[in-house]
Amino acid sequence: MIEKITHNDLLLAIIIDHSYKKEGIDFFTDDNFSQQLGYMNRPLGYIISPHRHNILPREVIHTQEVLLIRSGKVRVDFYDDNQTYLESRLLIQGDVILLAAGGHGFEMIEPSEIIEIKQGPYVGERDKVRFDHVEKHKVKFRKDE
Repeated sequence: MIEKITHNDLLLAIIIDHSYKKEGIDFFTDDNFSQQLGYMNRPLGYIISPHRHNILPREVIHTQEVLLIRSGKVRVDFYDDNQTYLESRLLIQGDVILLAAGGHGFEMIEPSEIIEIKQGPYVGERDKVRFDHVEKHKVKFRKDE
C-alpha cells in the first residue's frame, strides 16, 4: 500500500507499507522533488546497464528526508508549516516514509532502528525549527490504525 499524507493540497509525506509489492519500477515522487523515491522489483538475471550520473548543478531550498524503519515501531506526527498538529501514523519494520513538507515528530513505541536519507551538505541546527510535540491525549490516527 502507498499512502500520501496531504494537508490543504500540500503533500506532507508518502508512506510505503512494508507489504508493498509490484512488478517493475515505480516512482512515487514528482520529477520536481529534490528527493526522489522509487521502488524496483526485478526478476533474477535482470540487468541495469552500468551508468554514472552527470554533474548537474541543483538548488535545494527545502530539505526532504526518507526514513526506513529497520526494526521496532515508530509513531510519526504530522504538523503544518504553522506548527499545528494534524494527525499521526504508526510505522513498523520495513516501512519507508518520505517526509516532503510541513513539520514532523516521532515517538518510539518500541526500541527502533531507523535509517535516514536526506540531502546534504548538513548544516546542523540552521536547517530546522524545533517546537513542542503533540500531547499524548491529542494524538489521532486514521480509524483503521
